[in-house]
Amino acid sequence: MKALRYGVFAMVVAVAAIAQAQTAKAGDQPSARERLIGAWRLVHIDAPGPDGKPSPIPQPKGMLIYTRDGHVSVQLMYPKPAGAVSNEYVLNGYEASFGSYDVDEATHTVTHHVQGSVTGDLLVGKDLPRVYEFTADRRLIIRSARPDEHWSVTWEHY
Repeated sequence: MKALRYGVFAMVVAVAAIAQAQTAKAGDQPSARERLIGAWRLVHIDAPGPDGKPSPIPQPKGMLIYTRDGHVSVQLMYPKPAGAVSNEYVLNGYEASFGSYDVDEATHTVTHHVQGSVTGDLLVGKDLPRVYEFTADRRLIIRSARPDEHWSVTWEHY
């Protein structure tokens, strides 16, 4: 009987040690996917010109949302007179798209799988890989992974 008690005690101690080790490991640093989840407020967009020098652009207001179940939504509104801006991402000064996302922590990329966009067929169905970086001041910087796009967007959690 005494041996059985020691055996049960040893098992309880072992299970507690394993649980504590898993908790400590999980508590070290949340995954990048976990850190992305939530609502982000646009802080600043940088869009250098072809010469690499910063080009002043009117700063829009915006929100980026990553949900726990793998959905993403982004909306930006440019001030007037830049409100007339239109390109692959922006229509009449407004940028909006939604879809799902995947995170590759090894390459520091998040890929947006566009299911809907204000620009319609220009983005719908496309995968948009983005390089992400978390800064020391808890901000998120997103850059295009395309070599021909040199913009970066800085976000902070609401």
